[in-house]
Amino acid sequence: MCGITGWIDWHKDLTRFPSVLENMTCTLAQRGPDASGTWITQHCALGHRRLSVMDPANGAQPMIRKQGDTTFTIVYNGEIYNALELRKELELRGRVFTTTCDTEVLLTAYMEWGRACVERLNGIFAFGIWNSEEQSLFLVRDRLGVKPLFYTYSEGRLIFGSEPKSILAHPDVQPQISGEGLAEIFAVGPARTPGHGVYRNLNELKPGHCALMDRNGFNIRAYWKLESKEHTDDLETTAQKVRELLIDTVRRQLISDVPICTLLSGGLDSSALTAIAASYYQETGQGPLHTHSVDYVDNDKHFKENAFQPNSDAPWIKRMTEHLGTVHHYSFFDTPELVDSLKPATLARDLPGMADVDGSLYLFCREIKKKATVAISGEAADEVFGGYPWFHREDALNAGTFPWSLFLKDRVSLLSPELADWVKPEQYVQDRYQQALNEVPRLAGENAQQNRMREMSYLNITRFMPTLLDRKDRMSMAVGLEVRVPFCDHRLVEYVWNIPWEMKTAGDREKGILRRALKGLLPEDVLTRKKSPYPKTHNPEYTAAVKKQVLDILDDSSSPLLQFIKVDKIRELASEDNNQFNLPWFGQLMTGPQMFAYLYQVDTWLRTYKVAIR
Repeated sequence: MCGITGWIDWHKDLTRFPSVLENMTCTLAQRGPDASGTWITQHCALGHRRLSVMDPANGAQPMIRKQGDTTFTIVYNGEIYNALELRKELELRGRVFTTTCDTEVLLTAYMEWGRACVERLNGIFAFGIWNSEEQSLFLVRDRLGVKPLFYTYSEGRLIFGSEPKSILAHPDVQPQISGEGLAEIFAVGPARTPGHGVYRNLNELKPGHCALMDRNGFNIRAYWKLESKEHTDDLETTAQKVRELLIDTVRRQLISDVPICTLLSGGLDSSALTAIAASYYQETGQGPLHTHSVDYVDNDKHFKENAFQPNSDAPWIKRMTEHLGTVHHYSFFDTPELVDSLKPATLARDLPGMADVDGSLYLFCREIKKKATVAISGEAADEVFGGYPWFHREDALNAGTFPWSLFLKDRVSLLSPELADWVKPEQYVQDRYQQALNEVPRLAGENAQQNRMREMSYLNITRFMPTLLDRKDRMSMAVGLEVRVPFCDHRLVEYVWNIPWEMKTAGDREKGILRRALKGLLPEDVLTRKKSPYPKTHNPEYTAAVKKQVLDILDDSSSPLLQFIKVDKIRELASEDNNQFNLPWFGQLMTGPQMFAYLYQVDTWLRTYKVAIR
């Protein structure tokens, strides 16, 4: 994994601005702590920061190859999991390789098949390839959007990067935000609208899209999307195919030249991935697999069951580590660490995010990085297989909005009247919701319930899942850790997308088809365990600490946050002597304490980035 950035400009000689490219590249140092490289010609400048995972000695970027008089130059962030198959195919076609890294395979694939190469790739990636003959830059992002890619375009000029910070480092780009951007911050929240970069004139290349920048302009197209088809496999065949796809995916993603581990919560998803990985390690004689988990000091004293977190992870982690014989590492964080992590988590995202859920993941990844460079994680299983409680609750299914926006009115009640009048948050969210529904690929013949469950799956895969993928990428790469997400393999997603809902919930259980597919791989009690998400702190000291942070902000007349909130109402909430209140903020995901932490992140972001409101 790495960080990439670049600048195409038909109006300037970019060789005169090497320091600009250096500055853009340096902002991504945390994504690639092992090496740095830049490449500049008259109208194209490319920068790269490297985290060495495959062929550390020979995979330096930008990578350059020549074919006749044409020069091809690539900057690339990601992993190609079918690189070995592609390499063999390319060698049969006469191509010669000088490294064992997937970067060279990717660049050679482009040289052989042109822009059609994207259809052959299995992996997570964001890359740009400069073609000197065409005077063009080809930009691509992976199908599910696991790796990020942002850009800003004006006539004759394109600036892009793995993160907004690399683009904001360019002197022609200012950190400005419009009413629409404010709506994304205060109404939509962490679940950003696809393609929306929040900052003015800054966009995100959507998952499954590619773009071409040449003398004719900047053109974007989708090369992949979900397609609805009749599912003809019976229950047993379906479960077997899910099992085969998942095992193949995990095994592909265990290939690495550096230490690799898995994240283990004792839940269905992480336990399945860990079981497959442990089996592979045993077969290949690689020694015991290392696993990692996260929790919080005194959480055992303060934990309370709820629909989203029905039980504690600790006993289940112990169950799985003993069952599989892994070498397990526990990470525990206390309230002061968690509070302090809110700022670096904001800087890692370049935006306010999921509050302590982001911050704790940042701390967790930092601990993992001390022992490993690559980790396997269970993100996306709930979106793909329909595991969240809101898939199974009538109020969420019939709400006429995103399930994470059920409490939007409560959130709007905390915003200043001026902001609410300007951005019209409820209308904005409704418009974004309708936009999403209009995209859903329908299947003729489905009844009302089947159609609604297809809609819910689409909302989760295309709107909510990117939130968690963005979080996982940004928090892990902020400390130079690569995280792979097998449940995002596009073959698995395509197949499960068309499994009928009644089959997905086989046995009258959420993710029933996945549970059926994993029979024999996991202990029966783990196989039937109710979903429990990434853990949050339940310590009232954390609530008290983030309340104090917000009260300090409210007492600071220079705070840029004050213009956007009802100060008196927030002060009243923060002054209440109640550490266990449950004020909804972003649905069931961020409640009381997270609301205060989020406001702190917004204030931190506005101050640090000196964001101008336009």
